[in-house]
Amino acid sequence: MRKIDKIILHCSATKEGQHITVDDINEWHKARGFAKIGYHHVIYIDGTVHKGRDESLIGAHCLGHNSTSVGVCYIGGLDEKGNPKDTRNKGQKEALVSLVKDIKSRYPNATVHGHNEFAAKACPCFDVKKEFR
Repeated sequence: MRKIDKIILHCSATKEGQHITVDDINEWHKARGFAKIGYHHVIYIDGTVHKGRDESLIGAHCLGHNSTSVGVCYIGGLDEKGNPKDTRNKGQKEALVSLVKDIKSRYPNATVHGHNEFAAKACPCFDVKKEFR
């Protein structure tokens, strides 16, 4: 079993309201040379949570932190012009809180982070430390 010490939150860097699926992200990641989707969980714009890569497998979502983290991605993160924006709707926010609680129940020592804490990116386009203390 992997030793998990971080839950890293991401956005898909897609425009607000754009319907993207696990299959779409899987194809993007495979095109970048990944074996499969790099995130362990994906939250669709309807608030449903979908499985990506199995948590037992090392992710491919945050360079230098994949082996000890779980990657969670919500669909969105950009406004209509392609600028970073917190596009999460009520359902996505609720699903994210519930999912993080579930992951922490399995990995109680895991801390919650935004991808932007480890890379020069806006992702996940909201203040993770403010929302997940």
